[in-house]
Amino acid sequence: MSAHLTQEATVDAKNTKPGMSRTQKLLFFLTAWLICLMPFLFWWNTWFGRKLSDQQLTEYLHDTKKPRHVQQALVQVGERITRHDATAKQWYPDLVRLATDPVEEVRNTDAWVMGQDTTGIEFHETLLKMLNDPSQMVRGNAALSLVRFGDATGRPQILALLQPARIISHDSGRIIDSDRPGPPIHQGGLIAKLQNGHEQILEIRSPIPGRIRSIAGTGANIVAGAEVALIDPANEQVWEALRALYLIGQPDDLPAIRPYQRDLPDISNDVRQQALETEQAIRKRSGS
Repeated sequence: MSAHLTQEATVDAKNTKPGMSRTQKLLFFLTAWLICLMPFLFWWNTWFGRKLSDQQLTEYLHDTKKPRHVQQALVQVGERITRHDATAKQWYPDLVRLATDPVEEVRNTDAWVMGQDTTGIEFHETLLKMLNDPSQMVRGNAALSLVRFGDATGRPQILALLQPARIISHDSGRIIDSDRPGPPIHQGGLIAKLQNGHEQILEIRSPIPGRIRSIAGTGANIVAGAEVALIDPANEQVWEALRALYLIGQPDDLPAIRPYQRDLPDISNDVRQQALETEQAIRKRSGS
């Protein structure tokens, strides 16, 4: 009997797993906590809605190493302007300064923010200069903001927002990878890779948000100056341009507006309706 119990105890001891030590438990809970914390920290550092103090706004507007910080601060200055918060004026010199920032996304956001206060002559003058920005999106945003000043100088840039973006290769080579026509693409999105004669791999990216209409396929040989892709503008971009032309458009602009009146899957109902209303406003204004 005693021997039998001893054997059972031995078997139970072999089958019983040792419990976690205090250190192991602490490491386990610490790891679980970090897994939950990291997404929160990412959200906290990237979400533009997190309210910044005056001191943080000033710091973020001068954070040259983190363009997203600059954008976040710009957005919140813009929100203060729309609320008619007089404290926003302390950052107006920064808004003018950022019009020449090397980062395209910063200049693009800055052009939008300066359009929120049409009383500042410095904003008006700066936006006029931004009509010559190397980026199509920045030029377009500057032109849209100028409309709020009652200034139609940027009308050609607004019309350009309705046109597809023609992407030209700056080098000769062979397409080694490319996207396909049809899917949406965001601004700066990679659409193809080109291997040039020096065996360098060059990335070709979309200058605007939109949808790929056509693109050179993988294996295609491209010469410098040839078209690689054609990108149709996104509905949001078209809608903003049509709203501006509702106010400043001319009869000569109608051929660029009418394609968006068609009942096509890629054209939203809002865009289609805005295109119709824009043509009516132009005709009424011109007496035709």
